[in-house]
Amino acid sequence: MSLQCAIPSQPERKAAMGLFERYLTLWVALCIVAGVTLGHFLPGLFQTIGRMEIAQVNMPVAVLIWLMIVPMLLKVDFGALHHVREHWRGIGVTLFINWAVKPFSMALLGWLFIRGLFADWLPADQLDAYIAGLILLAAAPCTAMVFVWSSLTDGDPNFTLTQVALNDIIMIFAFAPIVGLLLGLSAIIVPWDTLLLSVVLYILIPVVAAQLWRGQLLKRGGEQALQRVLDRLHPVSLGALLITLVLLFGFQGEQIIAQPMIIALLSVPILIQVYFNSGLAYLLNRKFGVAHCVAGPSALIGASNFFELAVAAAISLFGFNSGAALATVVGVLVEVPVMLSVVKIVNGSKSWYERGAKTSMATN
Repeated sequence: MSLQCAIPSQPERKAAMGLFERYLTLWVALCIVAGVTLGHFLPGLFQTIGRMEIAQVNMPVAVLIWLMIVPMLLKVDFGALHHVREHWRGIGVTLFINWAVKPFSMALLGWLFIRGLFADWLPADQLDAYIAGLILLAAAPCTAMVFVWSSLTDGDPNFTLTQVALNDIIMIFAFAPIVGLLLGLSAIIVPWDTLLLSVVLYILIPVVAAQLWRGQLLKRGGEQALQRVLDRLHPVSLGALLITLVLLFGFQGEQIIAQPMIIALLSVPILIQVYFNSGLAYLLNRKFGVAHCVAGPSALIGASNFFELAVAAAISLFGFNSGAALATVVGVLVEVPVMLSVVKIVNGSKSWYERGAKTSMATN
């Protein structure tokens, strides 16, 4: 086994967070203010939007979620799957964290904090919904922002592409069973028909549509055509996310005003699970002698969440004004600062990591 890394191309070396991504926490905070204010003064408007449903699917939200998700999935190259054998140890660690550890550790943290330590400070009728939202948040690994995190840690681009593509395929089949299992273990009623419909609407169809579109763009104009479309869609995707957040907080406004500590309390299990899962992935990669350029993105992919999907599923399963929807939005609120802190830890510990990885490689 080798500790050598693929050398990123010049554009990949320069990849960095855009203005929106860097200040995502600020935009979410502004959405909280806008949503709470509009929800207080225009409650009728939000109720009308909430009633725009077909087969339990809120149509305005469905459109917004598609506008968020499809541009992200356009970036995914399933052709990168042939690199699996090159990075099988790092991929094995990440898959273990994403699918065997993270959803279950989040459920455990939810039970510990929401039903236990924080129960007296949270609305009693929303405790189950908060736990459900946390489970939804942890049940799907991130698809888009991991490319940024990987770049910031000088991650191997082939590994990142391969891992994201593989996770997207697994997500189609594993998301509903894992969510259903953990909700059932939490004694939360599982609306299976709505859950499966959410998988089809927000995972399967967007993945297929994005890959068909990607194939046509590459066939007609190559990577340049694809990048032009991604550049045009980027502000549309961001706008859809912000509008969705305003709608959510419009419905949640009165509850947040009544108990402003809710967001802070919900952030605690999210923060713990991010550091726990990223740390575990990082240490396992070091133990197996995996190169730092793979271990860095592995730790970040293992810890980050596909919050767009979580928000969509929470709204579909439990509604706009549910604790589940609010819990997933708290994940959006803390995403950037906490992941940037993990990036700093990964970069700052590179020398320590490589000493241990070399020793592990020599003894394996």
